[in-house]
Amino acid sequence: MNSKKHVIDYTLLFVIFCFFLFSLIAVYSGSGQYESADSFYFLKRQIFWYILGFAVLAAFALLDYDLIKRWSFYLYLFSVLLLIYVHFFGVIKNGSQRWINFGLFELQPSEFLKFSLVLYLATILNKVGNKRLSFKKSIPIIIKIGIVTLVPFVLVLVQPDLGSALMVGMAAATMLFISVISSKMVLLILIGVVALVSVIVCLYFVAPELLMQIFKPHQLSRIYGWLDPEHFPSNSGYQLKQARMGIGSGQLTGNGFNQGVQIQSGKVPEAHTDFIFAVIGEEFGFIGACILVFLYFFLIYRIVLATLNAKNLFGAYIGIGIIALIAFQVFQNIGMTIGLMPITGLALPFISYGGSALLTNMAAIGLILSIQMRTRKHNLFDKGFSNNSD
Repeated sequence: MNSKKHVIDYTLLFVIFCFFLFSLIAVYSGSGQYESADSFYFLKRQIFWYILGFAVLAAFALLDYDLIKRWSFYLYLFSVLLLIYVHFFGVIKNGSQRWINFGLFELQPSEFLKFSLVLYLATILNKVGNKRLSFKKSIPIIIKIGIVTLVPFVLVLVQPDLGSALMVGMAAATMLFISVISSKMVLLILIGVVALVSVIVCLYFVAPELLMQIFKPHQLSRIYGWLDPEHFPSNSGYQLKQARMGIGSGQLTGNGFNQGVQIQSGKVPEAHTDFIFAVIGEEFGFIGACILVFLYFFLIYRIVLATLNAKNLFGAYIGIGIIALIAFQVFQNIGMTIGLMPITGLALPFISYGGSALLTNMAAIGLILSIQMRTRKHNLFDKGFSNNSD
């Protein structure tokens, strides 16, 4: 294996810095609807989290990511234990029990779980090797990954946090499908997922009363509000309607910084967190929204390059998992803001206010930088994966 040291990807760091600027502007404007003696309260805290986040990014970038293999299980186990702790002693907000209170700040363990799960799954798949498995040999791997994923999935789902639970499942599924398990097994799993979704859709039209026994009232409210916000104007339907009105009023160039009518009047709840894309759309218009989306595409592109040039399977699987986490969250958050997806409460990566998600995402980018700094001369398409565990 030919590998070589590379300098830090300053292009990737520049993208993160652009997110930093976007975040400060949007958080300040989006939090203006909250009455407070300190109008810079959320802004100052977001700056603090970003400073801490850059320190975390640097620490993971300097760390040889191969060293994480021996600790990945313990990180995963610690995250699961935190989720169990939250279930019994966590802070309840808006009907969800997701946070641990540390006095001056609160942390959301489900965010760290996503990161640690990717690392542990990468370790498991790395041990499988780089040769395509038969259907029979794929079964034990599917069972192991299924158990490792199902435990935190259920713990997050009962908080309840459907959005984060779906992210856990999406990351695991993506890493599994890209791995060396049997193609027939992948096809079988996909058929099962399509069948499950089809059953849920049929129940919505044929027997909606059964859905009420499967999903919680607030989850159904979000689905109904997404499908028909005009006839379900309360809660989720109201949020979606107001967010879309704000984005629409921004037109091409926006209404100007801190000048969004829907945002500043408080008609868009959680504008500095879950619905922060509405702030961008209303105040900076179609152009501002497109710039932000372009930055996300460019971020994913840089991560893909790092993944293709990873020196071993472990680094490649980490990259795949991180791509899945970021891409799904961006698609879901922007999608729910404009009505393409149901509202799940997922934050917009690197932009929304909050420390747990930001620190986790910065750690993920740090690992990508670590992979880039320890890359190889030939990418994955040249000679295939290598199961180098040095």
